[in-house]
Amino acid sequence: MKHNMATETFPVIQQIGRSTDANSADLWNAMHHPDLELAATCLLRDQYGKTLEFGDLYRDSTAIIIFVRNFLCYTCKEYVEDLAKVPKSYLKAAGVRLIVIGQSSYQHIQQFCSLTKFSHEIYVDTGREIYCKLGMKKGESSSSSAGSPHVKSNMITGSVKSIWRAMKSPAFDFQGDPAQQGGALIVGPGNRVHFLHRDLNRYDHVPISSLLQYAGVQTVHFGEKPQILEV
Repeated sequence: MKHNMATETFPVIQQIGRSTDANSADLWNAMHHPDLELAATCLLRDQYGKTLEFGDLYRDSTAIIIFVRNFLCYTCKEYVEDLAKVPKSYLKAAGVRLIVIGQSSYQHIQQFCSLTKFSHEIYVDTGREIYCKLGMKKGESSSSSAGSPHVKSNMITGSVKSIWRAMKSPAFDFQGDPAQQGGALIVGPGNRVHFLHRDLNRYDHVPISSLLQYAGVQTVHFGEKPQILEV
């Protein structure tokens, strides 16, 4: 897997190896990151509009957290459709939470879950505060679709579907900033960053099987090519 070294104001190590040469104190210190502390008190909303702090998601357990571009994005929709296929029993056995965070109004959550069949946890960061504090990118660095095995539609058909969904929506909007990119985070328990990937563009998703393997969850085969994981 390709790992991109961050150059933003908020540098975060994307994956922290577990070297047998490092003592436990060094490893613990390396896995703590100040950017996560800055984001921990930012507020999220659930599908009912109830607020909670970002840090509540990973205070007591490990969490795989996926930040999506916006709920109308066809690539995000198709990625979340595959996330929905991860059995809850696999997550429970590993003690891991699977969470999606969007950047729209909370009023769009139920429709998105119904569309994608996603029954795990989902919240929104409407003001994009967490996106900003974790250094998620704005704009697209590349238009290549080679990075995501979970996207089935091409750009033309996918974009048409997105526009049609926007037109049918009770509130016609983009359901988030179209220029905002997402990413993937594995964190917890507590302020311990195990893995962080910032998407370069709408196709730059981390394969779900890789995320599951990083988090110690039984993997699910989605038809993608075998991944070589760095440890």
